[in-house]
Amino acid sequence: MKNFLSSLLATIIGILIMTIVLVLVFIGIVTASTAKEIPQVKENSVLLAKFSSPIADRSDDNPFTKYMTGNPMGENSMGLDQILKDLKKAKSDENIKGIFLNLRVVPAGITTLAEIREGLLDFKKSGKFIYAFADTYTQKSYFLATVADSIFMTPEGMFLFSGLSAEATFYKNALDKVGVEMQVVKHGSYKSAAESFTRTDLSDENREQIEGYVGAIWDVIVEKISESRDIPVEQLNKYADELVTLDSEKLVESGMIDGLIYYDEMLSLMKKKLNVKEEDDIEGIGIDAYKNVTIKEKKEYSRDKIAVIYAMGMVIDGNAGEGYIGSERIAKAIRQARRDKTVKAIVFRVNSGGGSVTASDVIYREAKLAAQEKPFVASMGNVAASGGYYIVSPADTIIASQSTITGSIGVIFSIPNMKELMNDKLGITTDVVKTNKHADMYTIFDPLDPEERVFIQKSVDDTYENFVSLVSENRGIPYEKVDAMAGGRVWSGTDAMELGLIDLFGGLDRSIEVAAEMAGLENYRVQSLPVLEDPIAQLIKELTGGATVRTIQRELGDQYMHYKRIQEIREMRGLQSIIPFELELH
Repeated sequence: MKNFLSSLLATIIGILIMTIVLVLVFIGIVTASTAKEIPQVKENSVLLAKFSSPIADRSDDNPFTKYMTGNPMGENSMGLDQILKDLKKAKSDENIKGIFLNLRVVPAGITTLAEIREGLLDFKKSGKFIYAFADTYTQKSYFLATVADSIFMTPEGMFLFSGLSAEATFYKNALDKVGVEMQVVKHGSYKSAAESFTRTDLSDENREQIEGYVGAIWDVIVEKISESRDIPVEQLNKYADELVTLDSEKLVESGMIDGLIYYDEMLSLMKKKLNVKEEDDIEGIGIDAYKNVTIKEKKEYSRDKIAVIYAMGMVIDGNAGEGYIGSERIAKAIRQARRDKTVKAIVFRVNSGGGSVTASDVIYREAKLAAQEKPFVASMGNVAASGGYYIVSPADTIIASQSTITGSIGVIFSIPNMKELMNDKLGITTDVVKTNKHADMYTIFDPLDPEERVFIQKSVDDTYENFVSLVSENRGIPYEKVDAMAGGRVWSGTDAMELGLIDLFGGLDRSIEVAAEMAGLENYRVQSLPVLEDPIAQLIKELTGGATVRTIQRELGDQYMHYKRIQEIREMRGLQSIIPFELELH
């Protein structure tokens, strides 16, 4: 026995030592491969921007991320905050003469792209050029490309411009087959968050609201394109309806693009613009590398700060890292900014369709306290709806884009009933011992009884009334008026402005400017919160399973959304304030 224990202990110690060695070797490899000299921008250079990797609101420089996803040769995700900084830097960089947008698929929301467009338009004020080129233009990439002085495409390339469609997926039949019923109690006929689990098609109310905000997003797209390309909106819609752009030759005739050329011809054109000889190469630097370039600026150091607090993802209870709005982590960040005397104003950047009511309320409390002490500006990203709107409602000023999806003031409760699945399909039964009549009310192995539904409905109604009341109080809108626009109804940023749910149109940069104006600041620093986790700590999490989701996402590609929705069935318990659908826009 003694020998056995000694051998077991030796084996365990050996495994631990081997694991530590492997981790250290891995860290060494990654560190060596990512340790690069600060790039130097040569004279007469072009900034290359592909925007082919996912664009989040906030950049994450963790060097281990792409290695842990099983895609070490892939590109790191990009941060909107860093892109906007780089465009401003390039505007004043004497060595950067222009930007080359080499586009194809741009995995970002319309609001994110609209903010990048504004950054590019500001760059053009310097008098520098922007050229766009692609083998294939999607509607998103073309929307971005239209800021360019000239737009080109490969002669046999593809150009997609046919309007937006919103595709909703329903899982009810699949759940019926396996014996799962999603039990839903809600307040608001437009609160359709569980429709994908309870119906096989859109309800009339849901169809109405989706038509409204998808139409508003399309209006933003065609209006911006119309301004840039000098093509009437009516004509653009006609091109989309008649699929004119499927004919490459008509693309130039219609004014949608400026020419059909090959990549080598594109390079020759830029060489002429830069006065570079045909036999020489163009000097250039990728936007991902350009973030490491420093430019000497005559800017006085200031202790005064504007704290930008980033909240991205589903609102959940407790603590969670980047990609979720964990109530503990975000509340702590707001509290930190409120207590920091050097922070003179706060920008709360939210990109979320909501989630847990309890978590939303915890964050709301800290936002309310902060707004009572300092200028507090809310900046909405692609979506700030339901719980996402709940947490920004105390802000002095709420800023969004016309294409932002917001509103969805409503509450829903849902819990799966898996009795048929367990009993009839799998042959698994349960028995219960309880002290009180409703002690097992939230079990997934038995349906809710009528009395329990009445209790839950009252809880949902009370929470809804509280939601409407706090919006009414914070926005200075009568309760009845908020109630009329609520009911779970989703609105576009354009509609939200008319309804009084937001105050100004603009993006992240504009929100920071407004916060500075409110605080009377001319010279200040921007502090990003919450503080990102140490890369080594993140690595340990990844090694213990944190990379699984991203690996699945990479493998499933566009089909990942279906996997995600099925997984959400397990999370759909308790009171939720969440937008109706995660729609696939085409």
